[in-house]
Amino acid sequence: MPRPICAHIHTAALAANLGRARRAAPDARVWAVVKANAYGHGIERVFEALRAADGFALLDLAEAERVRHLGWRGPILLLEGVFEPRDLELCSRLSLWHAVHCDEQIDMLAAHKTQAPQRVFLKLNSGMNRLGFAPARYRSAWARLNALTQVDEISHMTHFSDADGPRGIAEQWQAFCAATQDLPGERSVCNSAAILRHAGDARVRGDWVRAGIALYGSAPDFPEHSAATWELAPTMTLSTRLIGLQHLQAGDSVGYGSRFRAEAPMRIGVAACGYADGYPRHADTGTPVLVEGVRTRLVGRVSMDMVTVDLEPVFAAGLAPGFGAEVTLWGRASGGAVLAIDEVAQAAGTVGYELMCALAPRVPVHQG
Repeated sequence: MPRPICAHIHTAALAANLGRARRAAPDARVWAVVKANAYGHGIERVFEALRAADGFALLDLAEAERVRHLGWRGPILLLEGVFEPRDLELCSRLSLWHAVHCDEQIDMLAAHKTQAPQRVFLKLNSGMNRLGFAPARYRSAWARLNALTQVDEISHMTHFSDADGPRGIAEQWQAFCAATQDLPGERSVCNSAAILRHAGDARVRGDWVRAGIALYGSAPDFPEHSAATWELAPTMTLSTRLIGLQHLQAGDSVGYGSRFRAEAPMRIGVAACGYADGYPRHADTGTPVLVEGVRTRLVGRVSMDMVTVDLEPVFAAGLAPGFGAEVTLWGRASGGAVLAIDEVAQAAGTVGYELMCALAPRVPVHQG
């Protein structure tokens, strides 16, 4: 039989999370962000569940082609825009909208020969200091674009750096309002955190919101809020089974480097999952895991193909886990218990985004 590890994509949860984003931003249109192969879920696997979105937002042309090949005829937005002049030819052929965040991209548009003007989203650097025009240069960039016959409609966008925390969005929002004042065009400023925390203000939610991590059942402001608090459902489960058991005596060590030593006699299980499957190698003893739906912990170092888990809480719950017992690394156990991916990520010193995106190609994926 094949190795027992597998990932499961919950399509109903994806659709429910899209509905949650809509409820948080009424009257706004919703981009379903499917960059990074739909945050590791697979564009083809999530498409039907997310096709009720108003558009798809992503990064590269190959992913845009995949969405069009699936039959999508609505808007597709390239969030980083184009990278070389010939990309604009494919934008024309696939009817892609694209961000413009630098002078070089305007230069490409000015030199582009096309029969169909392009829809662009001009990006303001309102304080994130990654991509976008500085506020002092934004209106001149807009004027350059507006003068081009190659450009049709110009929309306005920015990205909040602190929508998920106490600093909030006020400073960046003010910068955006000042830079775009009286300029025509639609607005898009809200990422997942801003949708859930700030889109109750109709001005902030604007015309388009960009739902990313919230679609995939992770709380953008964890641990202040959990996914369950935001009414987001887990969309990915990573599960495996026990392939071995060990009885330890006090002082016995587990795994490479002997990082964990038993303080008393205990039983541990060996599960078929490791960092070669995408599980974080830096997850330490104490990282939560479910065995037969019972919450317990990792012990010792994560290996390439295996992890070891403490079975004492499972026995204490009246169960007798043995070879083949279900192990849920994150997501929903077969009995209904849920281990939020954000909890696992926090214990490993990272975020749920990384765990989703790191799922290894060797892990079989099922959906439904």
